[in-house]
Amino acid sequence: MASPADAPATTEPAFLIDRRRRGEELVATLELPQFRREPGWEFTSLKGLDLDAYAPVAGGDLSLAEETPLAVRPSGQAVALTQVDGAFAPAPDMPGEGPLVMPLSAAVESHPELVEPHLGSVVDAEDPFVARNEANWLGGAFVYVPRNMKVEAPISLRAIQAAAGGAMHWRVLIVLEEGAQAEVWDQYVTARGDGDGQLFSTVTELVVGQNATLRYVCAQGLGEKAWIFGNQRATVDRDGTLDWVVLGFGAGNGRVAQETDLRGPGAHGKVTGAYATHGRQHLDFATTQEHASADTTSDLAFRGILDGRSSTVWSGMIQVDEHAQRIDAFQESRNLLLSKRAHADAIPGLEILANDVRCTHAAAIAQIDPEQVFYLRSRGLRDPAARRMVIEGFLHAVVERFEEGDFREALAAALDHRLEQILG
Repeated sequence: MASPADAPATTEPAFLIDRRRRGEELVATLELPQFRREPGWEFTSLKGLDLDAYAPVAGGDLSLAEETPLAVRPSGQAVALTQVDGAFAPAPDMPGEGPLVMPLSAAVESHPELVEPHLGSVVDAEDPFVARNEANWLGGAFVYVPRNMKVEAPISLRAIQAAAGGAMHWRVLIVLEEGAQAEVWDQYVTARGDGDGQLFSTVTELVVGQNATLRYVCAQGLGEKAWIFGNQRATVDRDGTLDWVVLGFGAGNGRVAQETDLRGPGAHGKVTGAYATHGRQHLDFATTQEHASADTTSDLAFRGILDGRSSTVWSGMIQVDEHAQRIDAFQESRNLLLSKRAHADAIPGLEILANDVRCTHAAAIAQIDPEQVFYLRSRGLRDPAARRMVIEGFLHAVVERFEEGDFREALAAALDHRLEQILG
């Protein structure tokens, strides 16, 4: 396993050295989850996966960023932070009173007082994938928005994987202080083709302060031969709002856990997910909406289309803690199968320890409705065009969850592009 010593020369503070040492110790002791023997791993097999066979890459070619397409493009951006394998650019120039946007490796040196209280406080390292990330991440991203500051344009974070057989450990920490507002687009893509036996690991920590508002767009467009493992978690304080958008287009196999912890009264979490798979892709999403405080609300909706022999899993849990009264929570997963060999699993769950709650869920898996196709054909459309219109309408329902404007148009364009890749 590569160590921080393989990275570009930096002076890491003692707290980070301790965290890395603990991560290495956990890697040596934690075993990989056993397929169908551990909760959450009933559908994703790790047979044949040797994590030690993927070597972290210390360097990289930043010029590849210019020719690598993203999964989704914001119409404009306040600032862009890019990393290719283990190479990361310096912190971009920001206005004197603007937010901090810089590689996490730089932030731990220049702003340890801002990083240390939050790094590792949201995601627990006692997980075999998180532990490896903890020990090996390089570069990464740190976004800090001070109290009552509103960032007008999106902040763009780009993690690009290029080296064949390499492992990229991407670490993101986003902190919004009280009353702050920001929109952050975080994307993982592969520089060349389908990727050649690569491993992508991501750990993301979102800290949304009191009365703060964060829109976090997480878009995955990795090569379809790559593994992905992710642990992403957000904490939302009193009257804070998190609008989390998840796009899953690439990767060949893996599992990503996404958790929203509504820990302050009045906190709200909205999660919108869309995925589109084909071939033999297998994507596994595990979501949690934890209501840790009274008077909190959450709304989660995932939609996916599956073609070929691809498979997906969505397992969602609404968790209401003891004494967290007056809760309103909803979750749904809807899947459209484009072939008879595609397979989807949708597993909603409730764990409620309070008695004044309204928690509902829905799940559906179906093939294209022949009656809808017949109706469109009766209006003059040919069969391929009618089927495509049904598919587009199904997936674009997620777009309707957002107000009209630049963001909605960018999301629709990303979905159209992915459908073009799958349907031709």
